[in-house]
Amino acid sequence: MVTLKQLATQLNISISTVSKALHDSPEISPETINRVKELAKHLNYKPNKTALSLKNSKTKSIGVIVPNILNHFFAKVLYAIEKEASKQGYDIIICISNEKLKKELKSLEILANGSVDGFIISISEETQVKNKFDHFNTILNQKLPIVMFDRVAENVNCDKVIIDDIGAIYNATNYLISEGRRHIALISNIEELSVGKLRTNGYLKAIKDSKKYKNEPLILNISKTENLENSIENLLKNNKSIDAVISIDNITGVIALNKALKLGKNIPKDLSVVGFSDENVLHFTDPKLSTISQQTLEIGKKSVQTLIKSIESNTMTSNTKRIKTKLVLRNTTI
Repeated sequence: MVTLKQLATQLNISISTVSKALHDSPEISPETINRVKELAKHLNYKPNKTALSLKNSKTKSIGVIVPNILNHFFAKVLYAIEKEASKQGYDIIICISNEKLKKELKSLEILANGSVDGFIISISEETQVKNKFDHFNTILNQKLPIVMFDRVAENVNCDKVIIDDIGAIYNATNYLISEGRRHIALISNIEELSVGKLRTNGYLKAIKDSKKYKNEPLILNISKTENLENSIENLLKNNKSIDAVISIDNITGVIALNKALKLGKNIPKDLSVVGFSDENVLHFTDPKLSTISQQTLEIGKKSVQTLIKSIESNTMTSNTKRIKTKLVLRNTTI
């Protein structure tokens, strides 16, 4: 790798002069600036980013920790994060916790050792289940800003970018009630996560607030050890009065639709189905599934913008930004 010293030696000038010339310093003559830049280009000189970061106390890098790279939602958020970070002159370093507290903690420890200027994080399932958040406060005490997205810890004082989980399901439930549905079932396999609890609360609130809906809530929480397909099929078989299903994750809505069709349900005449997912599932459903769109790209973009604002202003804030969702009606609702 070509260094400033090598450029200075070949041009017979000082290293300081080379550095100033590369930065168009008014102290250096235009002729010298041209000579330095021409040689730097010829030798393919690249600034040493590590050295610059030590000098400027900034790495221009962001640590991103996600729980599951195979999940389409997180993959799409990562795409948006990288795109926006690159646009603003930042690199990203990605770590995957695989839903484990220990891996999340280790990723933070490694990257907080001078590798990044801040973090964008979605908390692992194990972290939420065990209610262990001290490692985030340790990072904040090092004056490294954190932006949490999607899965967040309410008692950690950092910026957060989330969707209105309660409102999203509340509005979807109200829409189904307006269709005339009176036996709406909610299906979840993420009840242990903060977003799962919030979405369930949105369903319960809509039913409670409705003057038209008279039946008790019907909620199917599916644990990790249970078979998703069998659980959903049994729900529909054992509760023949169900006339609508809301899924609060990006898998069970598709399964519910397929099982209902297998059981001879006319969709949407007999049964409406609303999923909570992005457009990746639409290729696999016939009829096309009505869904709640999470505005995934906007979550990633806003997370980067929020973090960089903290980094460049040297301020630590604790604000929550809520991204509005959209109920996208297709062929599984009336």
